[in-house]
Amino acid sequence: MAKTPLTLMKEAFGDKAKLVLALEKLTGEELWVARTNKSKGLAHVSNAKLLRLHATFTEVKEKFGTREKLVGALLELEKRSKDTGLRQKLSEWPVPRLFDAYKSALKRSNAPVAKAKAAEDKAKRSAVEKAPEKKPAKKAAAKKTPAKK
Repeated sequence: MAKTPLTLMKEAFGDKAKLVLALEKLTGEELWVARTNKSKGLAHVSNAKLLRLHATFTEVKEKFGTREKLVGALLELEKRSKDTGLRQKLSEWPVPRLFDAYKSALKRSNAPVAKAKAAEDKAKRSAVEKAPEKKPAKKAAAKKTPAKK
């Protein structure tokens, strides 16, 4: 049975305040686009969304460090690194949206590689299936009983 977001949050952080504090450490100027309600803050966001944000921000922080590097990597994957208009537009996007776009672009760019690998795996499976197996010796034909009338 799948664990609830509350259970996952309590196992990883203890309580919601610690999760919000850990997320606020990651949401500095280099990663965060300030779009939260100032009066409510992150404390009023659901546990599931906070856990997703924390996972996304930690992965982006490890792989890229800053959102500008993430934008640059996305533009490189799209082969549009010199497009300043697109760079400016992407700079306005929040990190989760940028990271999703990056993952999608990565899948698209690796599509020929993935297809080649799938074809190779299929060839290996068919070779294994076609390999001769030791078959037991055929038994003598069973006696046929006459059919009832």
